[in-house]
Amino acid sequence: MEPYSYSWLFIIGAITAFASGFGIGANDVSNSFSASIASKALSLKQACCIAIFTEFLGALLLGANTSETIGGGIIKLSLFLNRPELLILAMVCAMVVSTIWVLFASSRGWPVSTTHSIVGATIGVGVAAFGWEAIDWSFNGMGKIIASWFIAPIVSGVVASIVFLVTKYLVLEHRESSFQRSLMAVPIYLCIIVIINTFEIVYKGPSNLNLDNLKPYIIVSVIVGITIIFAIFGHFFYVQYLRRKILGKENGLRWYHVFVIPFISERYENTADNTAENGIEKQERIEIEENEDVSSSLNTKKNIFQLYLAAIGKFAARSVNKEVADYKVQENKEMHDLAIKYDPDTESLYSFLQILTASFASFAHGSNDVSNAVGPFFIIYLTYHSGTIQLGETTTPIWILALGGLAIDLGLILYGYHVMRTLGNRITYQSPSRGFSLELGTSLTIVTASKLGLPISTTHCVTGATTAVGLCNGNAKAINWRLLGLCFFSWIITVPVVALLAGCIYSFAAHAPSQ
Repeated sequence: MEPYSYSWLFIIGAITAFASGFGIGANDVSNSFSASIASKALSLKQACCIAIFTEFLGALLLGANTSETIGGGIIKLSLFLNRPELLILAMVCAMVVSTIWVLFASSRGWPVSTTHSIVGATIGVGVAAFGWEAIDWSFNGMGKIIASWFIAPIVSGVVASIVFLVTKYLVLEHRESSFQRSLMAVPIYLCIIVIINTFEIVYKGPSNLNLDNLKPYIIVSVIVGITIIFAIFGHFFYVQYLRRKILGKENGLRWYHVFVIPFISERYENTADNTAENGIEKQERIEIEENEDVSSSLNTKKNIFQLYLAAIGKFAARSVNKEVADYKVQENKEMHDLAIKYDPDTESLYSFLQILTASFASFAHGSNDVSNAVGPFFIIYLTYHSGTIQLGETTTPIWILALGGLAIDLGLILYGYHVMRTLGNRITYQSPSRGFSLELGTSLTIVTASKLGLPISTTHCVTGATTAVGLCNGNAKAINWRLLGLCFFSWIITVPVVALLAGCIYSFAAHAPSQ
């Protein structure tokens, strides 16, 4: 095959890779922020704003490791050496079917595993091309991927339950002193989060920065230095901010005051100043100049373009303003009543930690699940660019990771609310302390797996952690087992459905009459 042949397949592959990333954003990113939104630590709009940066940076900085596993760790690429164009076709078929299935599931609110989807589709095209021997069933191939599907939810559930039980018995159960205990625990939790996150980035970050070659003492020094900075910030700034905001009821404090809290005086504000007699908040009046012809100006090309942009903005706003936290809350009231409720002031302390762990989980998600979108496209790009199949280790280009990260962000903003509703308060009752625990357990599992090159299912990790934390209430009825069963069913059918469809489409395309 000559380099840059079959350009039409390459273009279809690029478009499909972007669509695949969109589907991942719509389905899997909800895993990172559903608990924060359900506990009302964040609104959907705020979660989208944070995820735009964390998902993109996770994909850009750490996404190359797992994209190589998805790309070349499943199919034996050597079988395609004589027909590299068939490898391009196989990857395109796998991405098309995987994307269609994930988008369909997202429209139904099913939290399917996008990892299962792309792996199943890749298996389907591999078997259709060369039979079962085309798949690398060893532990270094499909073996460790399949094992991670079962291990991941158990590990994330165990870690999340340990974090929550420690918090529960050392802090939350002490009703009279829980707030003061939480204030002491906040800097500790903050340091733990920073240590883990910094270690994962510094120990094995972007390959082009050669962080793998750093001496151990340099890695330790960087981690300790950053941790000390955050420990000082947590004790002298954030804890004082929380004390004044919650105990002092200083409603004039804003989030950005946390960085200068020791240097500002008490801040209270009268919220009634900017309201009219009927209680409706006053808004600034839009003035129109006397000589401005409104009807004619709307007909200009400039205003037509502005209206077009406004329509796009309105569509995006409609998505990010959807109700998620209280969606069908009455239907789950009986289940929520079985969960133990703790001191509201104490719970509010965990809101920031939950936001931090959600951001950490989102960063981890971007590093792991971008492989589902760009892994097959990475093979397409290499084969298209060189005209041969690259069997050695190669680094995923930054622009491919950026393409996947951008698509994931758009998918979350425009279509992510469907699955967020499912994984919010509908599986079990969520509070900031519970959300913090399950998100920390999830993110630890995902980032560790990402560094080991295991493309595990984020959906499995979140669901396992959510269920484990819900069971810590001591009552099995505090879990929506019916909805959980629906989630399991969607996972079970994903692999065979996409494998069958991808294999059929590949067979049709590869063996269709060419004349």
